[in-house]
Amino acid sequence: MSRQSAPSRRDLLRAAGALVVSFSWTGSKPATAQGPAQAAPDLDAFLAIHPDGSVTIATSKVDPGTGLTAAYRQIAAEELGIPVERFTVVQGDTAATPNHGGTGGSTGVPRGGADIRRAAATARQALLEMAAGQLKRPAAELTIVGGEVRPAGGGSGVTLAALIGGRKFNLKVNPNAPLKPASSYTVVGKPVPRTDVPGKATGRHVFVHDHAIEGLRHGRVIRPPVVGARLVSVDESSVRTIPGVRVVRVANFLGVVAMDEWAAICAARELKAVWGEANAGYATADLERTMGSAEVVREQTPVNRGDATAALGAAQTLSASYYWPFHAHASLAPSCAVADVKEEGTTVWSSTQDTYGLRNLIARTFTIPPEKIRVVYMDGSGSYGSNGAYDAAADAVLLSRGVGAPVRVQWMRADEHAWDPKGPAQLLRMRGALNADGSIAAWESTTTGPAGPQWTDTLLGPTAAGISTPQVRNGGAPVVHNLDPPYAIPNLRVTSRLLKDTPLRTSNLRAPGKIATVFAVESFTDEMAAAAGMDPVEFRRRSLSDPRAIAVLERAANMIDWQPRRGVRTGDRTGRGIAYMRYKNAENYVAMAMEVAVDRGSGKITVRRIACAHDCGLIINPDGLRNQVEGNILHTLSRVLHEEVTFQDSHVTSADWASYPILRFPDVPAVQVALIDHPDQPHYGAGEAACAPVAAALANAVFDATGVRLRSVPFTPTRVKAALA
Repeated sequence: MSRQSAPSRRDLLRAAGALVVSFSWTGSKPATAQGPAQAAPDLDAFLAIHPDGSVTIATSKVDPGTGLTAAYRQIAAEELGIPVERFTVVQGDTAATPNHGGTGGSTGVPRGGADIRRAAATARQALLEMAAGQLKRPAAELTIVGGEVRPAGGGSGVTLAALIGGRKFNLKVNPNAPLKPASSYTVVGKPVPRTDVPGKATGRHVFVHDHAIEGLRHGRVIRPPVVGARLVSVDESSVRTIPGVRVVRVANFLGVVAMDEWAAICAARELKAVWGEANAGYATADLERTMGSAEVVREQTPVNRGDATAALGAAQTLSASYYWPFHAHASLAPSCAVADVKEEGTTVWSSTQDTYGLRNLIARTFTIPPEKIRVVYMDGSGSYGSNGAYDAAADAVLLSRGVGAPVRVQWMRADEHAWDPKGPAQLLRMRGALNADGSIAAWESTTTGPAGPQWTDTLLGPTAAGISTPQVRNGGAPVVHNLDPPYAIPNLRVTSRLLKDTPLRTSNLRAPGKIATVFAVESFTDEMAAAAGMDPVEFRRRSLSDPRAIAVLERAANMIDWQPRRGVRTGDRTGRGIAYMRYKNAENYVAMAMEVAVDRGSGKITVRRIACAHDCGLIINPDGLRNQVEGNILHTLSRVLHEEVTFQDSHVTSADWASYPILRFPDVPAVQVALIDHPDQPHYGAGEAACAPVAAALANAVFDATGVRLRSVPFTPTRVKAALA
């Protein structure tokens, strides 16, 4: 049996007496937003107080290593007046948690946390009113401290366990329930340890890869050599010497199932199959050159202020192009899922960030009623968006259905690197003009790329007959967030161009699109500053009016010991660069400064120091936030220095760690983070924002060191040497 079992609906009902229901809280907004949320759900769906005074929070949001559950415990503890150590969180189980959305886009705290806060505030008000009857005091004269309702002026009270332990509230969440003011916070804003870290640090934590149930088989999928290739024939006799192997073929889908994992691996390697040819596609070497002239199916202009065309035509202009490549999610362990398909119901264990979304996908794919599918979240080894988790889950369901037994599917490393959906490539072109005083007169930004990101259900869609999986694509254009510079510009035009074809399947990857747009905008801002003969920090500072923007810019500059400079410096081999942005033009304020050294002989860039000033409004858990910011920075530093998906004719050639290297521990620089707290302001999620300025800060530091602009990612030694030459 499993070393760790997710609680069932019956377990929760028995423990809490709470009715756990599925609902969709559509239009959910943070408590600070204007207007209440719609379709208020049952309070009992979110939380239950047990007879021993402990509390269970239920949520469809999941914590893929970001510390989200620690924040939820703090938020609920603050509103309810119950010590944070009494809270546990049940997450991402379609049979046991309410559906208030998947996890992504840095919305876990701003939206999911706001939902939990409203539920806790509703419970608090109900508990005060219950206690008022017992204590014969008006509810307004009572408070909750340490899990007990007491008179605010002192005196005996009643425990919450005595008031409602093990019973239901039978209330709807009140979107207008009174919330505790930030001035009275005692839990929010303080560091709270994560409960998952000890197990992860000692190897006792159970990941989805470790999950085992009675009768479990192990499966592997054999992929075609080229995307879209048709399966011509299979020679099942080629694996007859491997005991207990079953071959599962459905149209162009081919897999094997065995009693143990090694047998499945061997069978996948030995099974002889003949594949047809697929249409030739793009090549990596051509992509940067051809994207600008490739066929476009849609062009949009989301920002058009003043008359950028006329202003650029009337002045001497600067122009530059920047390239961001396809990136893999590159999870440290390959995607994995376990599925058990039975007549009475299907259960899937997955590291998906959206269990209800995966349930709907499986229902649509295999024509199973959603109410007969249970999806249970278990930790994976990395995600940062939609990696191969959905594909592995669909693989497991198909193989389980094929052999009539539960099947565990773990991808191999080559599967992960070659077949996970990629973060899209972008080509970004900038044009700008300066006034006589050095201010920006006009700016034009254009991004070209795949619809971004596209959502394609699973790899099964185009391969398996009888599988109802139309490829659902986002009809929008490439991401344009932060392509609108944050500075005062009277004439501004932003354009996005959607390509007709893309060589690779794409999906969300951490900070989708925004790292590329900020890379282009903030690199070009530096180019404008150099053309104006101005210090890069001062050039930005004079075009900003928001005090919070100015504060992070100046803080990052001070942290890196910024020395004003003008024009181009060459020959030093060491340099400092800076970048600023407000995430999505409406959320976190982040400024980042870097100090680098460039070896002109080898082309290697050594990042010595990184200083980041981060303002996400109200800080829930400073330790968790700092971890997220540091992780953002290092993950993106890896992407900028090393990572690029290479392919030939739509066949990924960077299918291992040698051909797709990542940042290694010896190359990790000193990272200093300043967290700027605004308890009176809304909290913005921190899972992505600090990614965005990394590439630009690094490129600008290299320019300061060498006088050479790096405009194409990744900044490999080969590419740096070519630029220096």
